[in-house]
Amino acid sequence: MRYTFAAAALSLVAVLTASTGQAAPEPLDPRAAALALAGHAALAASDADSAVADFEAALTIQPGALPIYLDLADATRRQGLQGKALRYYRAALAVDPTNLVAISGEGVALVEKGAVAKAQRNLARLQGLCGDSCEPTRTLAAAIARGPAPVVVTAADVTPKPVASEN
Repeated sequence: MRYTFAAAALSLVAVLTASTGQAAPEPLDPRAAALALAGHAALAASDADSAVADFEAALTIQPGALPIYLDLADATRRQGLQGKALRYYRAALAVDPTNLVAISGEGVALVEKGAVAKAQRNLARLQGLCGDSCEPTRTLAAAIARGPAPVVVTAADVTPKPVASEN
């Protein structure tokens, strides 16, 4: 009986702490939303450089916005900058650790970079969160099945350049 009050207070703290992370996501600032829309239009026109510039400007207006991090990560992946895309996916996961799109995107970027074992960990995490039937899981599984893109080396890349030296 003497621990009843302490147990009730502790359970109240646990309930309040658990409910604080369940708030609705903050809506985008209208200026950031307009820039994100311009970034999507640039991506649709296959202009990843302009899209990245628009998304970075939107992120400057509204730092920490999850949808902008995801858009920016996708655009940098399309540029072939997987390391930079991984940084944006990880920033998105810092905002929402269970975001399925960010976990899947990070895994695809890891596969493109050649880190298939790490991507398989992401796949296992996705399978635990949403199962095999959700779209992010299927996307990552397909990327792992494809494997990393082969590196093409031309003869010009490996031909030694003559060096003249004085004796």
